[in-house]
Amino acid sequence: MSQVKSQVDVDLLSINTIRTLAIDAVQQANSGHPGAPMGLAPVVYELWQKYLRYDPADPTWPNRDRFVLSAGHASMLLYATLHLAGVRRVNAKGEVTNDLAVSMEEIKRFRQIDSRTPGHPESHLTTGVETTTGPLGQGAGNSVGMAIASKWLGENYNRPGFEIFDFNVYAVCGDGDLMEGVASEAASLAGHLKLSNLCWIYDNNRVTLDGPAEWSFSEDVATRFAGYGWNVTHVTDANDLEMLARAYENFLKTNDRPTLIIINSHIGYGSPHKQDSYEAHGEPLGEAEVKLVKRNYGWPEDAKFLVPDGVYDRFKNGVGKRGAEAHAAWLSKFEEYKKQIPQQADQINCMLAGKLPDGWYKDLPNFPADSKGIATRESSGKTLNVLAKNIPWLIGGSADLAKSNKTNLTFDGAGDFYPNEYRGRNIHFGVREHAMGAIVNGMTLSKLRSFSATFFNFSDYMRPAMRLGALMEIPAIYIFTHDSVGVGEDGPTHQPVEQLASLRAMPNMLILRPGDANEVVEAYKVILQHQHGPCCLVLTRQAVPTLERTKYAPASGVAKGAYVLAEAPGGKPDVILMASGSEVSLCVDAYEKLKAEGIKARVVSMPSWELFEQQSAAYKASMLPPEVTARVAVEMASTFGWERYTGAKGKILGMRSFGASAPLKDLLKKFGFSADNVVAAAREVLGK
Repeated sequence: MSQVKSQVDVDLLSINTIRTLAIDAVQQANSGHPGAPMGLAPVVYELWQKYLRYDPADPTWPNRDRFVLSAGHASMLLYATLHLAGVRRVNAKGEVTNDLAVSMEEIKRFRQIDSRTPGHPESHLTTGVETTTGPLGQGAGNSVGMAIASKWLGENYNRPGFEIFDFNVYAVCGDGDLMEGVASEAASLAGHLKLSNLCWIYDNNRVTLDGPAEWSFSEDVATRFAGYGWNVTHVTDANDLEMLARAYENFLKTNDRPTLIIINSHIGYGSPHKQDSYEAHGEPLGEAEVKLVKRNYGWPEDAKFLVPDGVYDRFKNGVGKRGAEAHAAWLSKFEEYKKQIPQQADQINCMLAGKLPDGWYKDLPNFPADSKGIATRESSGKTLNVLAKNIPWLIGGSADLAKSNKTNLTFDGAGDFYPNEYRGRNIHFGVREHAMGAIVNGMTLSKLRSFSATFFNFSDYMRPAMRLGALMEIPAIYIFTHDSVGVGEDGPTHQPVEQLASLRAMPNMLILRPGDANEVVEAYKVILQHQHGPCCLVLTRQAVPTLERTKYAPASGVAKGAYVLAEAPGGKPDVILMASGSEVSLCVDAYEKLKAEGIKARVVSMPSWELFEQQSAAYKASMLPPEVTARVAVEMASTFGWERYTGAKGKILGMRSFGASAPLKDLLKKFGFSADNVVAAAREVLGK
């Protein structure tokens, strides 16, 4: 009996260590949220100690369970757990080191400059943080992507006796997460797909930053999730470890749907004064309150950052021991798998290393010159199908627009990803752009090369997820079609104008807007070799001419972001015409007209500003010689930003208003997108 009691004592001691580390870190930073870590410490402790399959000695183990803290403001809950569990740090080369991912020094530097313990968790900074969370609902969306990845990997790579991939995904969410639309979209899709490997832990503490949740939130969450097709279970006291254990067992036994565990907790649980107060949620407790709380926990009042004897050992003998054993068993199984199924094993290793398979670019199309041409969405569809055939883990889909986006993978064996049929490569996201972005990020974090697709105008619905993809430096692929007022009759509600400029303003986002079919092929080559950040591929609905590459420069110039497509005689232009996408051919037509008039023009195709900015000063000057100040830029989008390339004396033909509903030819006329207007602009900047 005494042994049982002492184990319970060490459990409580460990839980209170998580709580007090969070309290002390927030107090020292004089910034942060102590409440959620205090309330949720037992929930996370029970999960990590007894259920999470995770090896702290190797946090990159491919079949580890994923733990996502969607309630990212509770970051100290995660940092304290990573510290106590002894999770090792992975260096920039991807090697596991002997250093702790979160040392005590880093906990003391919570929310300070250049620490590994920022205010909200960042996956590229801190090993053990599976995804960057903070904007509420995003982590919940990522977790669905991770669960999809686990199902897809298992279906494609497992063999009888070889369960290589069967990891579960746990996400901690709060009231804020469940109020956000992105989590609702993601939950709806997860229920539809019957993702039985997904468990959301809902911290039902009835508190928001403004005050009691009842001021703004009174829905019946359990009924809502039952309506989505989830298994819903309830834990009425967050401190009851036995009740928590039953809830986790319930999840593990449920094999036909995702699980929501609703947990009643108290913000700042344990404080005699702020037991149900929301004040402890978003700010430090204050020195006096810290002492009262610690006294309530039976903690030395003046001790700071204390880890009592036995706590590290408790974690080592819990998650540490279980994780090491599960990992070792997996490794020996994978060794045997390599012998028996070497081809699949090679694929797995290549995928996990973030590499591309040999011959990934074989059979890529080469489009013949054609004055009528084809839409870049069409050439994209043809190229994507070849690449997906060559790269078995290239997988994705569209927000109910696959036929319009041309992202349907139609090659033999591509298949669809349906409920209980998880082998296929086409994912049907439904009309859920925001969740699609978050889900694709989760799949990408799980090492799949994943793509999403929708109309460019609806990038606005995906932007928060795209921004986090850029922050995480992950190679997600966001495909957009219907990229300008050239959309036509659908009108300004569907015609993007400011999206290009606003995405160009986003750090670490690579945007490619190819000018013809062969530029599309080159753009895909860039995208698939781009490892440290996401890419946006921006494509037309309308046909654009396929340029004669024996007459003009080869499309391989796309790799440098901008290249001389058509050169002035003697390489000495009087005027430079530049454009991206569908407007490149307008510049080529204008170039030919100017040539006939004896005006020496150069056409620079600029599919990617970001790639161009990465080139040397000498290369940039060779494209846009400083002495040539007569410049015209043409883009069927907001003119914002083009000044950097046209200079003060240049002219920009672009959109200064929203579009209109009309046939394409009428729109081009109304908004002035014609070769004659480009010629007129060239004459104007030349003073002719």
